[in-house]
Amino acid sequence: MTPASERPVITPETLRQLAFDQSIRWTSQNDDIWQLIDDDLWKLTRNPSLVLSTVPEQALVALLSRADCHRLVEGIVQAQEAKQEQPTWFASQQYATKLSRVAYFSMEYMLSEALPIYSGGLGNVAGDQLKAAGDLGVPVTAVGMLWQHGYFRQSIGPDGRQQQLYPVNDTRQMPIEPLLDASGTPLRLAINFPGVQIWLRGWQATVGPNRLLLLDTNDPANPPVARLITSELYGGDNEMRLRQELVLGIGGWRLLEAAGMQPEVLHLNDGHAAFAVLERARSYMARQAVSFEVALGATRAGNLFTTHTPVEAGFDRFPAELVSKYLERYAEYELGIPLADLLAMGRKHAQDPHELFNMAYLATRGAGAVNAVSQLHGHTSRYIFRELYPRWPVEAVPVSHVTNGIHLPTWVSPDAEAHWYELHGDEIPWRGTDRASVDDLLARVDDRWLWQIREHARNDLLRFVRSHLARSLAVHGASFSEIEVAGSRLHPEHLTLGFARRFATYKRPNLLLQDPERLARILTHPNFPVQLLVAGKAHPADRAGQALLTEWQQFAARPDIAGRVIFLEDYDMRIARHMVQGVDVWLNTPRRPWEASGTSGMKVLANGGLNLSQLDGWWAEAYADDLGWAVGDGLEHEPEHDAVDAEQLYRLLEVEVVPAFYTRDAQDIPTAWVQRMRRSMSALVERFSADRTVREYTEHHYLPLATAYRQRCADGSALAIAITRQIIHLRNHWHEMGFVDVRWDRSGEQYRVEARLQLGHVEPAHITVELLAEHADNCPAETHPLTLTHYDGAFTVFHGQLPASRPQADYTARVIPSADLGLAVPLELGLILWQR
Repeated sequence: MTPASERPVITPETLRQLAFDQSIRWTSQNDDIWQLIDDDLWKLTRNPSLVLSTVPEQALVALLSRADCHRLVEGIVQAQEAKQEQPTWFASQQYATKLSRVAYFSMEYMLSEALPIYSGGLGNVAGDQLKAAGDLGVPVTAVGMLWQHGYFRQSIGPDGRQQQLYPVNDTRQMPIEPLLDASGTPLRLAINFPGVQIWLRGWQATVGPNRLLLLDTNDPANPPVARLITSELYGGDNEMRLRQELVLGIGGWRLLEAAGMQPEVLHLNDGHAAFAVLERARSYMARQAVSFEVALGATRAGNLFTTHTPVEAGFDRFPAELVSKYLERYAEYELGIPLADLLAMGRKHAQDPHELFNMAYLATRGAGAVNAVSQLHGHTSRYIFRELYPRWPVEAVPVSHVTNGIHLPTWVSPDAEAHWYELHGDEIPWRGTDRASVDDLLARVDDRWLWQIREHARNDLLRFVRSHLARSLAVHGASFSEIEVAGSRLHPEHLTLGFARRFATYKRPNLLLQDPERLARILTHPNFPVQLLVAGKAHPADRAGQALLTEWQQFAARPDIAGRVIFLEDYDMRIARHMVQGVDVWLNTPRRPWEASGTSGMKVLANGGLNLSQLDGWWAEAYADDLGWAVGDGLEHEPEHDAVDAEQLYRLLEVEVVPAFYTRDAQDIPTAWVQRMRRSMSALVERFSADRTVREYTEHHYLPLATAYRQRCADGSALAIAITRQIIHLRNHWHEMGFVDVRWDRSGEQYRVEARLQLGHVEPAHITVELLAEHADNCPAETHPLTLTHYDGAFTVFHGQLPASRPQADYTARVIPSADLGLAVPLELGLILWQR
């Protein structure tokens, strides 16, 4: 027992610190304190900072003087302290000397119900990665926006149509506090818009050992239109979106520096914050007294751009005249470059005055690495970005991938967590990297133990659904009798399917409604009944998505269906958490390849749920026939193919999914179903966790980028200056080069190759000459570099030797810039010369 003298002193400030830490997972295991303070308010909001704000200081002091309350708080504090004292993965790898700080920029963050500044998937990824980084000890400071209204709240009218509501986020009741400067004064920053100076306010949220810094423009000194810049997430017109992205990118980097940070790595979570690459370069220019070209060459080495968009039309794009209006003076007076050069960074074709300014292109041209968010999305993204690298093979387009993952403690049900704790005696077993230990744990439990987790989770979900329905009906003015029977037809032993997504046509939320009568027969089967929970929002400007949503309302209202399909109004983190913890099968039906990754289906895994999903995003690399079920043939199709996918979806439900759930042994356990649960848990949970994702980002990107950034900055930016000169020289003289001839000679099982080139003013040390054979039949792609053997200024000879294992005709000679100076090819310089 901890000696009394060493026990933490428990005060109202202790409670405040706990309430404001977004890394604490408030579950039934540790949330009793908030229930003691105000049980009703806690159940409705799960917002500890709000609960605290309603109680006078004296009442808190009195409450903490009670032995039971003091003991609860002391236990939480000691658990937090014990967690902080444990060595982290990052520290154990001795990475601290190689990486001191990562700045992570995102337009939205989903951390908890208490901080509603998110819309959906992008915020989910950002929030889960930020929490995982804290758990692993990776030093990340996140930057985002404090939205006054957040994303819209959803209400469904009596006609089944979506209505948008915009309640205000009260900063006094959220787990944030003002960001203070060195003198203890709330931080305010200035940013210039055309003809007016805008004030930005800084806020911060605690996420374990890391922080989330937030900006807002709701400063009384600002004109009303400026105060509304941080009003609505993804709201407003095109100009408002540009203003928001200027605030996030330029203002966000200034906020970091005002907070005393100079991160080695800037991670852009999608292209919304791409202006940060310009501001980072501008700041470097001012400190080091170098040109913009050198500053960008130095800083881009530490920039990572993660693209989440599976189609080019999804990128944020702005008319050149709008960008010029806001950035002309910034380009000329702060970056020291012509506006045309800035515009060129956001275009495929630099001189095309009609081409829109693309934020993803700006992010790419300012990055030292670019990644997609799943294996399939990597292939898709290389095709999307191919035109930035003309004449390069699509496979060589410099976009890698790090597949997304989810933060397990956030999404595992309390009951499942309690079961695993009883068995494991520690945290959730998938938090480590030892696959064998997880398999050993699963082998130690019988089918009944695993099935019990599912049954408890389904019961908890249905209780929540009934409560949510009753509250929604009451708000809409339903009668007491209607409220009383809300959700009464939901049965705790029936197969429960879940579908919750943003309602957009490419996500095909109505694929199940292709044949409504067939779906009705599946749901109302006399022996094998099925119940379906649906949730999701359509963007206020997306009329087609809203129409799809209304179709579900109409189907759910059918007399033969009523009570078997439930639409959960106002989809948010709270609803998502209950759904992924309780459903038996998670449905996902996007049109391939439009799902960049998806994370919702990952959240059901540790809870024992199974996936029935399109072979797209993460499921395209996760699926195996003993882990879940797949829709599609692994190919891309036009919308006319939807009927084929719908037929496959119905047949899977009728022939495989539903019968498997209801086929029971003598103990009433679906043994084949439970075996599938075991295999899914074993193979997929850790693989698709945010812990694995953050470790990959750290090892594959953060550490190499930090090293490259330091190298380019060293010795007065000597390497950055040399690389900039090399780039300029090669761009100016590349056209002077040409192949004279390429001679082949076969000797036994070897080719000897001689390539003669005219180089003009290009130095041999600045280029790489190689032979490329692209993938063909069963032969993989091959690259064979040639070695310089003769150079006299008139022509240059390169020689090489390679196995004669494939026809000479498969090979083509090419010249690319040399990477010997640390130049990222083709990301930084996409020049290429092919043998004609």
